[in-house]
Amino acid sequence: MNSKRQSLLLALLLAAAAPAFAQTEPGAPPASAPAAIGWSSLSPEQHKLLSRFEGQWSSLPPARQQALARGSRRWLGMSPDQRELARQRFQKWRALPPEQRRVLRQRWEKFKSLAPDEQAVVRQNFRKFQQLPPDRRKALRERWRNATPAQRKQMLQHIRERQLKRPQRRPRG
Repeated sequence: MNSKRQSLLLALLLAAAAPAFAQTEPGAPPASAPAAIGWSSLSPEQHKLLSRFEGQWSSLPPARQQALARGSRRWLGMSPDQRELARQRFQKWRALPPEQRRVLRQRWEKFKSLAPDEQAVVRQNFRKFQQLPPDRRKALRERWRNATPAQRKQMLQHIRERQLKRPQRRPRG
């Protein structure tokens, strides 16, 4: 698997796993102060999963406690296959150089700052990209990689204009 594809997959992993591994930035004011979670309020399964945090649980920031509790609930709700895939993706994440992880975290933060409808467009475009034949994806990656910042901006503007011209499909339901 090439490094660009790995980066893309890992970016998606971050999107899926960020709540489990999220930490508040030092000095960053929280949007609203999260409430602390008592160790005793966690389920026995969560205790087992989070046992390495037991001794320091009460000293963890409430946001970190909530992220760990949320991540553990999510983990416990996964099938064995989903857990194995998550393990593999996390191993790939850990193997990345720190600078690449920093860049991916920044991209994730930028994505999270988008409005929900813009996030939906990004996800939709990613799904469309994944459905393209491998040679077409490779050609598009190469074109993007070789483009100047001004050309990239123009490409993105062109995509947005095309999407605005398309009739909006109503979600099925």
